[in-house]
Formats: sequence, C-alpha cells, structure tokens
Amino acid sequence: MKIGFIGLGHMGSAMAANLVKAGHHVTVFNRSPEKRRKLVELGAHEAARIADACRGEAVITMLADDAALSNVTLADGGIVASLPKGAIHVSMSTVSVALARELTKAHADAGQRFIAAPVFGRPEAAAAAKLFIVAAGEPAAVETCLPLFNALGQKTLPIGPEPAAANLVKLSGNFLLASAIEALGEAIALVSKAGVDRRAYVELLTATIFPAPVYATYGGLIAANRFEPASFTAALGLKDIRLALAAAESLGVPMPLGSLLQRRFLRLLAQGGENLDWSALGGLAARDAADAQEPA
Repeated sequence: MKIGFIGLGHMGSAMAANLVKAGHHVTVFNRSPEKRRKLVELGAHEAARIADACRGEAVITMLADDAALSNVTLADGGIVASLPKGAIHVSMSTVSVALARELTKAHADAGQRFIAAPVFGRPEAAAAAKLFIVAAGEPAAVETCLPLFNALGQKTLPIGPEPAAANLVKLSGNFLLASAIEALGEAIALVSKAGVDRRAYVELLTATIFPAPVYATYGGLIAANRFEPASFTAALGLKDIRLALAAAESLGVPMPLGSLLQRRFLRLLAQGGENLDWSALGGLAARDAADAQEPA
C-alpha cells in the first residue's frame, strides 16, 4: 500500500521501519527532521510537510498525546485538509475517547475514513512486529488496513465500528497495567523490607501464580530498580490514567483505584520522575517503607 506515517518516536520509528521492510510504499514525516533520516536510508520517502505524507491510500499517526494528534490532524495543512476523499487515517496513538469522536466526525465530514488502532506493547515489541493491535472503525476500512497491521503486530483484534471504543479499551488496559505495577511495587517492598531477595521473589511469582509477561517485565524492572532509559515515561502514564478517569466520569463509572494511581503518579513526577519509565511507579512503595536495601 502507499501510505504516510507521522510520528517517529520510539514506537513510531520501529513501526514505520517494519512497514518499509514489508514492502509498503511509506512516506514519513516528523517535526524533527533527523528522525526521518534512518528510515529514508532504509527505503522510506521523506515528507517535508504533513500534506506530503497524505497522498496515498492511508496515513498512520503515532503521536504522544491529544494535543499533538489534534494539531497534526485538524490544523491548517493537516491531515483532514490534505487526505484524499475515501482515504483512511489510522490513529495508533493512545488518546482520549473525546478526541477519537471528534476526529471520526471531522473525517466523515471531509469524506474520509477514520480508524482508531492503538497498540499494546513496548518499543521492543514494536521493533519485533509483535504488537497487539486493537482496531475499531468501519469494517471495510479495517479490512483494507489488515496488511499494514499484519506487518506491525502479532495479532489484530477488531473491537467494533466506533473508533472511540478502541481508545477506551486501550485506556482500560493501561489502567490495568498501572494497577499491576503499583501492586508489584507494594508487594516487593513488603518482602524486601523483611530481607527477602527481590529478584528471587519476582522469579517465584512469575513461575507460579502470575506467569504473565506483565509481571515478569515490570517485576524485573522494579526488583532491579532500573527505570532508565524509559520505554514509556511516567508522564505518559499519568496522561493515560487521567484520560481513563475522564472517560469513566463521562460514563458515570467510579474508578477509586484509578484515582489512587493518579495521586501516585503525581507524587512520582513531583519527585523528579517525569522522564523515568512508568515502572518507577512501583518504586514508590520502597521509598515509603524507607527501604535502604539496594539491589545487588
């Protein structure tokens, strides 16, 4: 397919590279030109403007937050103003339900199609094309984009015709991940304060009652106190919890644990943790316990 790709951060760069390797005609745009160069060397085409990345059958965006996606999509010279009628905007960012609805309407008014397809997986999964993709939108548009999703992930999970549903599912998933990180941090702090080896404890958990990747990945990072470099920053974690709470409020759903996580993230950022990996949330319990034990 002839596509554009906008947003070349840790995730986006790896995803665009996999699309190029899969044989798609990919035109890349990023506000920072240096992030385009490696992809151009790989075989991508370079766009000097957003409009130049909107000349094909679809354009994919992978941007940090609502403000970035809204600006790229709705501003003068943005995606809505540049994408041909009938073409598809695939938003793979984790953004608000409200923005997904706004973009769905804006594209429909312009005679374009909009799919929300946020992903589960860290940058290493993106590089290995092992993402899980939650796709929602017009079924025919999702079907058209399956070759793209197959180049990016190990499984695509259609969730319905309303794009906003995919963003809600993604936010709920990140809420669950943050909950697991907080719970792991508290449990590790508890046993560590009693002298139990942190790494051995995580190995026991993941070999018995919690044999899931999330516990192995985040438990290992918390046990080793290794929160840099960040694959997903604490600031982005706080953003996603806020968006989940906003969605919950609009639906009249109490989320008391979500409110607790918001306060914990705020504390982490207040202590200078904005650019740490969001797994640093799990390190707060050790500080609370005045745990001076350092990993070996």
